[in-house]
Amino acid sequence: MSNKVLIISNANELVRVKPERVVYVESDGNYSTMVLHDKTEHVFTMNLAHCQQLLEEQLGQEAMTFIRLGKQLIINRGYIHKINVNKQQLVMSNMNVNTAFTLQASKEALKQLKTLIEAEKEREDRL
Repeated sequence: MSNKVLIISNANELVRVKPERVVYVESDGNYSTMVLHDKTEHVFTMNLAHCQQLLEEQLGQEAMTFIRLGKQLIINRGYIHKINVNKQQLVMSNMNVNTAFTLQASKEALKQLKTLIEAEKEREDRL
């Protein structure tokens, strides 16, 4: 676990959060909602591209933990629990608590995510 803290600030609010607590960030136009593992939500007036840029700038290499999924989602790969391409569903959970988040994403985005996770697992198995 990292001791880095993500700081997101706008005109009215500043939030400090450990990156590993972030399950996903969902965008609706110029608003982005950051959802934490305890279902706490923080809404910011910034688009998803700006959120992604903040993650990369503040976390450096650790930003690889987060994956941009389509136009509306950034997800924390540590919470990926289930990918159902046909139903266009992604279930996010830390698997320790009975808390799960079911997200919608395009079939294409989910296929790419599934392929990425499978390839990473194959690389791990070879090492």
